[in-house]
Amino acid sequence: MAWSVELSENAEKALAKLGSNAAIRIAKTMREVALLPDPRLRGEALTGNLAGYWRYRVGDWRVIVRFDDGRLVIFVIEAGHRREVYR
Repeated sequence: MAWSVELSENAEKALAKLGSNAAIRIAKTMREVALLPDPRLRGEALTGNLAGYWRYRVGDWRVIVRFDDGRLVIFVIEAGHRREVYR
């Protein structure tokens, strides 16, 4: 069973601000991750204040997500440039 991807309002706004090439690459990556049997096979768990969240690297961009295992949903919290997204 495939996972689905949902975006927070912040993530939608961030993707709208990005250039179209970056937004397309991020969307493509998230579609690929959603097709995996376990999306934790890619990406990396975050620590510290962001413990419980995962990140995906897409070039210089980062996508911060959390998982809802009960509904098989990848909830995108934030997307942005690597120097700004963790703030």
